[in-house]
Order: sequence, then C-alpha cells, then structure tokens
Amino acid sequence: QVQLVESGGGLVQAGASLRLSCAASGRSFNGAMGWFRQAPGKERDFVAAISGNGGRTYYTDPVKGRFTISRDNAKNTVYLQMNSLKPEDTAVYYCAGRGSGYTTYFVGASDYDYWGQGTQVTVSS
Repeated sequence: QVQLVESGGGLVQAGASLRLSCAASGRSFNGAMGWFRQAPGKERDFVAAISGNGGRTYYTDPVKGRFTISRDNAKNTVYLQMNSLKPEDTAVYYCAGRGSGYTTYFVGASDYDYWGQGTQVTVSS
C-alpha cells in the first residue's frame, strides 16, 4: 500500500512562492502523479500532473507559467513549485498517485489510486 504525505503549505502574501512536497512511502513509486486543490465550498480541481519518468507534464491554464511540477524518483517525492502566488490560489492542495503511467500523465481525479491528506495554502492580498 502506498501512502502519500504532503508538506510545505503555509500562509504567504500575494506574489510570494511556496514549494509543496509529496513523499510516497510503502514501496518504490514510479507511476503518474498529480496535484489537485480544493477551495472552500468548491470542488476538487486539477492543478498539475507528471508522468512516472518525469518526461511529460501538464497544467491547468490558471497556473501555467507560475507553477512547476517535478519529481525525484530516487527520493519517491514529487514537488510543486508555486511562484507569483495569487489569493485565488488559496486552497487545500492534495497530492495524488497512480499505480501506472510511467510515460504519460492523467488529469482526472478518478484516474488516481492514492491520495495524501492535503496541505493548506493561503495567499493573502
């Protein structure tokens, strides 16, 4: 069984940066991974995804050019570098993992098998 643990959230001012980390434990993990976020009263939305080999990435339009997803398979960890943060980025951010997908990425929440507990990101104006 794979467990995902996020870290790196916090309270920052608009324009600041944060880096989220998601560590996978339980076994060596090289499937596709993604980040989703959920703001209060809203549905969980896709943010970014990366293939198992790290060669393919995809972002939702609102974060393109500001967020970067990456991974270090030797450390079983995926990252989300968030720059130029905006108040509308405020949400709980969730890491998701899939048992397959070494060369492709996935954007649907139902495509993922494992989820972290979430980390809060709050951006003040």
